[in-house]
Formats: sequence, C-alpha cells, structure tokens
Amino acid sequence: MGWHAQLALDYTLQSGRVVAKFAHTGPLRILQSLYPEGDGVCHNVLVHPPGGLVGGDTLDLRVRAASGAHGLLTTPGATRFYRSDGAAALQRSHLALAADARLEWLPQEALCYSGCVAHNEVRMELAPGAELLGWDVTALGLPHAGKPFVAGSFTQHLEIPGVWLERGHLAATDLRLLQGRAGLAGMQCLASVFFASGTALARARRQQGLDCARALLQDHPLAAYAGVTSPNPQLLVLRVLTPLVEPAMALLRQVRSAWRDALWQRPACDPRVWAM
Repeated sequence: MGWHAQLALDYTLQSGRVVAKFAHTGPLRILQSLYPEGDGVCHNVLVHPPGGLVGGDTLDLRVRAASGAHGLLTTPGATRFYRSDGAAALQRSHLALAADARLEWLPQEALCYSGCVAHNEVRMELAPGAELLGWDVTALGLPHAGKPFVAGSFTQHLEIPGVWLERGHLAATDLRLLQGRAGLAGMQCLASVFFASGTALARARRQQGLDCARALLQDHPLAAYAGVTSPNPQLLVLRVLTPLVEPAMALLRQVRSAWRDALWQRPACDPRVWAM
C-alpha cells in the first residue's frame, strides 16, 4: 500500500498581515512563513520529506486564499515520480481563491523517472476579482544521467472550470507524440506559465501581459519552441518545450517577474529557497 499524504493550507488577511495556517496528515507540510515583501505577501515552502512518489502514493493538497490575502507557494526541489510496478502515483492540487485574493503557485518541476505511472492534477477555482500567477513544469527522464524516458507514462490535468482545460497523456511508447515534429519534437521538458483571473481581464491589461511576454521571447534562444496566447479573456498562457529543465525554468521565472510587475505592479521577489 502506498502513502497518502494530505495538507490543507489557508491564507487569510488579519489586521493587515497575511497569515498562513495549515493542517496535515502524512509526510506533507509547510515550513515557516516568510515576509520578504512585508506583511502583505506570505511566502511558504511545501515540503514532502520522502522526496518522491512510487506507485500507490497520493499527495493531496488543498490551498485556499481568503479575500484580500496574497500567498506564494513553492517547493525546495522537484517532485519525483519513481518507477512503478503497475499502480499509479497521484499528485492532486486544488487551489481556491476568494474574491480579490491573489496566489502564486510556483512548484519546481515534476520529474518523471523511466517506468513511472504518474498522474498530476491541478484544479483552480477563482472567485470574481481573484487572480492567480502560476506554472507547471514536467521533465521526462534524467538526460544528465543518461537515463531517458523509455517506459511508463505521465498523465496531466490542468483545469479552471469553464475557462481552461488541458489534459494530456504521455506514454514512453508513443514515439509519434514524443519525437514527432507535431508533438514534443524530442524535447524532454514541457512547461507552462499562466496568469488567470476570476473575471475577464480588461483588453488593455490582457494585451499588456501578452506584449511583455512576447518582448521576452523576441530573439530568445527558446523562441522557436515557445509561444504566448490568451485562449480565454480570463487567461494568459505561455508554453515552452526544451531539452532540459533549466532553460525552461529560467524563462518561466522571467515571465513571472514581468507579469508580476506589469499586472500587479509588484517588483520581482524570488522565494529564498530558490537561491539555496
């Protein structure tokens, strides 16, 4: 039997300070709250002490941000999906934002070892006026170690009900998808960064988000494998394919900083754990 870890994290605004409270069962918890930007933004690091998931394991995360709260959540390292004997490993995240809440969802990549059977689900619910800036990064195999993704599968589900739904299944045996020019073109990392709102973004603000992301892509080494779109008036999405995680993560951090500045008038402030 696998491990089932659960964590509920709630951000609330109390007397001008954003406070994080959590309850957990199993090996999933939050480290000390940090305030590098002052009381208005609470930074947290989500820790899974075992460091990875095997077949049968489940990580269940629920994050709620109350009205007026601004939380930032990241992880100290990759989520590792290890080889499975047949059972699936599941990481499931539910993010719920009340009116006028903000959340930054910035986990490190999901790293799929060859032979894994992995499922990653992120469901985001935004009340009117709520806004979420986040990303999702998946890496197949261990290219640096000479261990390609030659067995197993990865299934992903990203959803904002009524606004956005992306669902994909990557099987190591599906060479047409993994290697084909109309698929991943041999790239081992696929990543997205998104800005979502509970109500339609004003046309000028949405265009501003598109323009600053496109300015970053202009003449960028990854420009041929990246693009930014607005598939819904409530959403901006930049997607990129890369051979390794590091170039994708560097681009996502640039876009996150640009959108933070342009759309929230907040300067870049990276979580401290990223520098460790």
